[in-house]
This record gives sequence, C-alpha cells and structure tokens, in this order.
Amino acid sequence: MSRVGKSPIALQGAEVAINGDVITVKGPLGTISQPANKLVAVTNEDGTLKLAPTDESREANAMSGTMRALLANMVYGVTKGFERKLTLVGVGYRAQAQGDKLNLSLGFSHPVVHQMPGGVKAEAPSQTEIVIKGIDKQKVGQTAAEVRGYRPPEPYKGKGVRYSDEVVILKETKKK
Repeated sequence: MSRVGKSPIALQGAEVAINGDVITVKGPLGTISQPANKLVAVTNEDGTLKLAPTDESREANAMSGTMRALLANMVYGVTKGFERKLTLVGVGYRAQAQGDKLNLSLGFSHPVVHQMPGGVKAEAPSQTEIVIKGIDKQKVGQTAAEVRGYRPPEPYKGKGVRYSDEVVILKETKKK
C-alpha cells in the first residue's frame, strides 16, 4: 500500500460527510467537496479519516495516496486556509485589490484587471505585494500562476511578478 495513503488524517475542528460518491469537508473557513474514487475506501473513525485501497491493483494503491493528499489539503484549507504571496519588481509596477478584482500596472500601455474566481480573495498590503488567499489549494495556486503569467520575471534585470520565495537567477549581459 502507498506510504502516503497509510497515514490517517486528523480532523482539527473539521467535519467530514461521506455521501456515496461525494466527500464534503466543513470547517470554520468554509465548505469544500471532492468526488470520491471507487478504488479507495474512506472511513471516518474517532476524528480521523482512514483510507484503504479497495483491491490490490496498482491503480488503487496509487489512488489511495492521491486521495489522502487531496483530503488532507481539504481539511487544512477549511481550518487554516492557503495563501500565496507575490511580489512586483520593477519601476512603476503596482497592485491594488478592489473587491473581487485585482488591478495591476505592469508597464503595459493599459492596466491589467484580473477577476478573482469564487472562493479566492486577493489583498494588497503594499503596492508591490499581493497575497492570494482561499480554502482550495488548487484554486489559490492556479490564480497565483495566472497573475504571475501577466509579466513573469525576465532573466536580465529580474523585473516582473514573482512568488515571494522565488529566486530569479540573472543572466550576464552581452559583452562587446
């Protein structure tokens, strides 16, 4: 059996409902659902979730680890939440959060307005910082990647939108 799939998931203040083919996790930050896989049996025992493959196939073994990781991320998301921090590097690059929109000035001739998907919020603590928060890890990461995609860091000066923990290796300029 998968090493990841063997370890149980502790429910730190979250409630799990297993209804046939849908697993729903409810916590203080919200509710999130995931379709259940037929190859994995999920049981809720004494405040912990336990997963086991339904048969001895290779696919069931792999899917038990995948489902365990997805469910652990769901529990973490509804109790603590996920966030990604982005930094704008460049003269005149600015970010401003207005409701469910993120206004970006990235050196183009026009401002870039990014519409936030449902369940994801953006904050701009300063003009060069963006914090994207939500309960769904996949949505938070995808939204951060879309915002970064407007102006990824370039390799000569490092200007652009980058993750706060990202290291951009600068190239040496051309010599005569």
